[in-house]
Amino acid sequence: MFEILKNMFSKEDNNLAQIINDEAFLVDVRSPLEFSSEKVNGSVNIPVDQIQNHLAKFKNKKNIVVFCRSGARSSQAKSILERNGVTNVTNGGTWQNVKSLLTK
Repeated sequence: MFEILKNMFSKEDNNLAQIINDEAFLVDVRSPLEFSSEKVNGSVNIPVDQIQNHLAKFKNKKNIVVFCRSGARSSQAKSILERNGVTNVTNGGTWQNVKSLLTK
């Protein structure tokens, strides 16, 4: 059973790693204070409550990965973007997860 779960999640991480490392637009949706203390190289900070005001920044991006502290705010950000017609969005979960998968 453990092996099945491990394989399921490692495939998901491999797909996410491919997206991240294929010039994805990395968006940290935490607060500016959280972002200033620890961040993923190459990411931009657009807090989840500001996503609606910055929709133009997401146009013409091949892939978008949103992330935060726990994955909850990035889930909200993904929903907001999808409701506004941005469909190439992946929830990367935590900023630590995204950072660990970034190979650049």
